[in-house]
Amino acid sequence: DVQLVESGGGSVQAGGSLRLSCATSENTNSNFCIGWFRQAPGKEREGVAAISPGNGNTQYADSVKGRFTISQGSPRDAVYLQMNSLKPEDTALYSCAAAAWVRDPLNGREYSYWGQGTQVTVS
Repeated sequence: DVQLVESGGGSVQAGGSLRLSCATSENTNSNFCIGWFRQAPGKEREGVAAISPGNGNTQYADSVKGRFTISQGSPRDAVYLQMNSLKPEDTALYSCAAAAWVRDPLNGREYSYWGQGTQVTVS
């Protein structure tokens, strides 16, 4: 059973940094694409970053390129999202998700398993 648990959210001033963690159940990282998504009140869910199993290829939304970094933990029991140079528009509920196969890694509709989310507030 795939289980995902996010942590690391909080409140930070603009320009600051946060590191989100997505704890994954056994073998999830090796077999599933893991994505980070965010949703702000009144807005649609947005794919932020994703990492593929095996080769570890990454993909980012244009809005976070150069500021956010997604990475695998070692051992592979977590996926991290390092967020630097945070802006107020980054404020949202951030969730990680897993999918056995995706065509578009930043499309949330292709993911089957979701965590509960962790709130990020930038002021």
